Amino acid sequence: MMAPGLRLTGARVLLPDGLARVPLTICDGVVCDGATAPDARDVDLTGYLVMPGIVDAHGDGFERHLAPRRGAMKDLDHGLVAAEAELAANGITTAMLAQFYSWEGGMRGPGFAARVLAALDAVRDSVMTDLHAQLRFEVPMLDDYGAFRALAAAHGVRHVAFNDHLPHDALDKGKRPPRLTGHALRIGKNPDTHLSDMQALHARMDEVPAALDDLCAGLAADGVRMGSHDDRSAQDRAKWRGRGVRISEFPETLAAAEAAREGDDHVILGAPNVVRGGSHNGNVSALDLVAMGLCDALASDYHYPSPRRAAFLLADSGVLDLPGAWRLVSQGPARVLGLDDRGDLIPGKRADLVVLDADTRHVGATLAGGRVSYMTGAAAARFVG
Repeated sequence: MMAPGLRLTGARVLLPDGLARVPLTICDGVVCDGATAPDARDVDLTGYLVMPGIVDAHGDGFERHLAPRRGAMKDLDHGLVAAEAELAANGITTAMLAQFYSWEGGMRGPGFAARVLAALDAVRDSVMTDLHAQLRFEVPMLDDYGAFRALAAAHGVRHVAFNDHLPHDALDKGKRPPRLTGHALRIGKNPDTHLSDMQALHARMDEVPAALDDLCAGLAADGVRMGSHDDRSAQDRAKWRGRGVRISEFPETLAAAEAAREGDDHVILGAPNVVRGGSHNGNVSALDLVAMGLCDALASDYHYPSPRRAAFLLADSGVLDLPGAWRLVSQGPARVLGLDDRGDLIPGKRADLVVLDADTRHVGATLAGGRVSYMTGAAAARFVG
């Protein structure tokens, strides 16, 4: 039996065309017409903003909850529950947890990816935030293509991103890649063996394009959305588009982002890049790309507070109006991910919302699917008083 519902009054609600001081009624987990819920309980949120819940298309901030110290990675389910609390405290109602499947080993290795997916399956129904996995696959791993697709299918993974972090330049020159020894020791591997494995992967790169063609076709048949990570050129983007990979995740250059837009592909950028005002490693500025209209979604990347902060920074600075800026963290990523049931506070959509103090913009409450995932302070008193 469902609760009679809530009617949020007094707040300014962000609707598709802007803020409006109108009641917002929630019933049966969705936004509904107030007339259909006469028994809804009124909650006075005067002094607050009610915004669509944040949809995070790519974030790896959960990793610090899974391994608070090196080697402490036993209770992954408890770590995911802790990560979900942080997500909710930052207004995130849907999250793609970006988990590596990589030759790099440790928390990025295939075995750890399988453990994370199993833990996510175990906790998903007990948390309020809608949690999903994004698997980040290292394309040089030719011997793992079949196992990777099978793992994604077994756990219902809906989003895959392709990466290549092999230090090809150093390997081409026969050099020992920087920091190899330290990395190998951190994952419990002999440095010479680690180097040999990297060299073996590098030696087979000419086989990768054809294998990727087959893998992408298989994943597409499985209903998986696919993205390429760190596109550097228009040619890179064209090759991925030819495989049905229609998301460009964190393009590194203006040319790559422009090519994605011209090809009607989606572009995901990092919210921390916007907050900082530029890339930490010298790539094209996300702020500049947003200003040029070359962004469909801002993702937390590694910092869960950043989507909210980035949206307000864009609005306050006049780069976008508030509806347009917030759309990059709500409706935009929802569309990129094919989640058409959320992203706007209109009747029939999921009741995913975040309640913000209008002055401080601090999160007072987060509701996912009409259920409370986070609540604190004066905002909590409004709901329970």
